[in-house]
Amino acid sequence: MIKQQSFQNISLLRRALTHRSYVHENPQEGEHNERLEFLGDALLTFLSGEYLYRRYPQKGEDELTRRRSALVDEKQLAKFAIEVGLNSRMLLGKGATLERGYQNPNLLSSAFEAVIAAYYIDNNYDIEAVRAVVEPLFDSVPESIVEFRSNVDSKNRFQEWVQRNITQIPPKYITVQVGGSSHAPEFIAKVFVGDKEYGEGKGRNKKDAEKAAAEDALARLKQ
Repeated sequence: MIKQQSFQNISLLRRALTHRSYVHENPQEGEHNERLEFLGDALLTFLSGEYLYRRYPQKGEDELTRRRSALVDEKQLAKFAIEVGLNSRMLLGKGATLERGYQNPNLLSSAFEAVIAAYYIDNNYDIEAVRAVVEPLFDSVPESIVEFRSNVDSKNRFQEWVQRNITQIPPKYITVQVGGSSHAPEFIAKVFVGDKEYGEGKGRNKKDAEKAAAEDALARLKQ
């Protein structure tokens, strides 16, 4: 578990817990946690991928990718954040606090990513120190939960994100055949929210192409 005592540089931990809304109201605070969030996301993507690669030697790329998405998606990272006690330590602006930011999965998952990055830096960029923290958390997720989440259709997951964050109107998919033969066609799909394109994907049929577009959209949201 990551505790305050685990850090040599306490200011680094504070930055990881500082949301941009807090800095907006307290400019003297300096930097918020979004740069650390970026690094933490990359670390968790790598460590979860390596963890699953070792744990499931017989599973292929597609299955491993779905399981990785389930293991480090917003909901799961938010749960990790609560498990290690970050929910009560985040520094949020008044507006975010009034909007129950301490329970917001997006803010919680972002804080968790930022703290992971801060811990990595505080340990002289030692990936093993981070692995020692996150692998027990990965182990704590029941197999049934990972399997269930990995099988949830990416289109449904993207639609849930859109309806939670943008609009109740479902995403729109535009799919066309772009090549291939009559017995092995290839389709390309693009997914839009309003007039904005969010993702693009290819597949052997319209369903697979739309699923790939949704997966691309979800991947872009993580960047």
